[in-house]
Amino acid sequence: MPNRMKIRIEPWTEADLALLYRLNAPEMLKYLGGPESEEQVIARHNRYLEIGRKGTGRMFSIVLHPDLEAVGNIGYWERTWQEERIYEIGWGVLPPFQGRGIAASATAATLARASGERKHRYIHAFPSIDNPASNAICRKLDFIFIGECAFEYPPGNFIRCNDWRMDLTK
Repeated sequence: MPNRMKIRIEPWTEADLALLYRLNAPEMLKYLGGPESEEQVIARHNRYLEIGRKGTGRMFSIVLHPDLEAVGNIGYWERTWQEERIYEIGWGVLPPFQGRGIAASATAATLARASGERKHRYIHAFPSIDNPASNAICRKLDFIFIGECAFEYPPGNFIRCNDWRMDLTK
């Protein structure tokens, strides 16, 4: 892919709170219920830190090289889906850096990390049916399309999503 950017995923740290504030923008969260309050952003940051500490997944910042600029986030976490324990994966790349292959590269790197843990067989992505870019990443990386579903996010708000699944054992 000629326009693929060189990226690295770095474990989420206290310093990434500033990135999370940048990601909390209307254009970033239009498919996910809109921006969060300051208290919600801080709570999310603390959840991201805890995921790694508890061993229930991993959160990362997406760092662009050679400038070492944080341009997004990505991670996976445990959840129960249709009575099965799985990983869920999600990502976000700041608007000036979208369309360059960054999210796809970061997702591929993150899938390799999740697979290496050998903890869960499946990882699912649940992009909104109205989010063409995230659905395209799932297709590009050979996720299997399971179907449309109602998904609660944020709590109390149901959205129509596509359920994409990847077998981490392959």
